[in-house]
Amino acid sequence: MGQVIDASDSDFDVVTKSGGWVLVDFWAPWCGPCKMIAPVLSQIATERDITIAKVNTDVNPLSPGRFGVRGIPALILFKDGEVVDRMTGAMPKPGMDSWLNRHMS
Repeated sequence: MGQVIDASDSDFDVVTKSGGWVLVDFWAPWCGPCKMIAPVLSQIATERDITIAKVNTDVNPLSPGRFGVRGIPALILFKDGEVVDRMTGAMPKPGMDSWLNRHMS
């Protein structure tokens, strides 16, 4: 259904110019909670019509700055290129499903 892609500062238009649902995951390789939610996000991509765009904040500082990301993991949900909601911190899959259901159903 969905897909997981890597996004960078140079190609962030894949998110802002995209139609449909995009969940941006701002993460870093050294971030433990980021590693914890990575498999959850991959699973969500297989269950929903959503693109998960992963942005490594260590090598892409512009996009997190543009969206006011202060802590990671930071998840920002977009619909048709517009920010719908945001969440910071790790959350188990049932909580993430509930959060997404509030917007996507």
